[in-house]
Amino acid sequence: MSEVSAVGGRDQTLPFGTVLTLPATASEMNDGASVTRRTTKTKTFFHSPLVFPQFSILDPLKTYTLPVRQLANGIVDSFVHVIEQYLTYPVDAQVQDRFAESLLQILIEIAEKVVKEPADYDSRANMMWTATMALNGLIGAGVPQDWSSHMIGMELTAQFGLDHAQTLAVLLPSMLIVCGESKRAKLLQYADRVWRITEGNEDQRIAQAIENTRAFFDNLGVKTHLSDYGISKDAIDTVVQQLQEHSMTELGEHQNVTLEVSRKVLEASFY
Repeated sequence: MSEVSAVGGRDQTLPFGTVLTLPATASEMNDGASVTRRTTKTKTFFHSPLVFPQFSILDPLKTYTLPVRQLANGIVDSFVHVIEQYLTYPVDAQVQDRFAESLLQILIEIAEKVVKEPADYDSRANMMWTATMALNGLIGAGVPQDWSSHMIGMELTAQFGLDHAQTLAVLLPSMLIVCGESKRAKLLQYADRVWRITEGNEDQRIAQAIENTRAFFDNLGVKTHLSDYGISKDAIDTVVQQLQEHSMTELGEHQNVTLEVSRKVLEASFY
């Protein structure tokens, strides 16, 4: 992350470049960042064109030293980045939809090789570039977006120390279940185009797509229930309170993920 220039003040930063070591957040090609403060148990994020890198080096060999846990986290994080720009409601953005679906399919296809097999240059290169494309702004251009899983997940990380991707693996399936009706058309599209689910009625196809998503995360070794991380239901009140304090009370593409809905999502994350 760049440092604020002592000369330029808050409207100028030192020019910087990046060398990507952990494919996940696309910070090598975007202007966003997050900061976690353990002393206050808070996690905040920001966007600024001032922290867009001047250049970035993406060398798949750098991923060879990563532990399996971080490889799996990177795939989950990238997957959910795509989902939250894609799985909202139709706006006839055919290019963005098809691009997003192809990125999801690539992650599904390479995930097992990346996490469970010896380091392979081609699969690591595809992982790295997919993670970059997932959050560099292309698939989100002109389409509604839903970052509610991310916002709630940030509170889980701040309060309980879960990896960011672990919170997403827990929350996304629950969010899709609780808010499924408002996402119905895109969930059916997701089931058809990404998971090739064509049999059964609409409710069955949607349920299977969500279950496939959860199974995908579980198969990578990223658990999908809060109880898997030793978190009790007492945590719900804490997280909801933090969401309220940080004004995260109207999340989602329709701003209908209220504190009550967030509570339902958290409750569903224990089952």
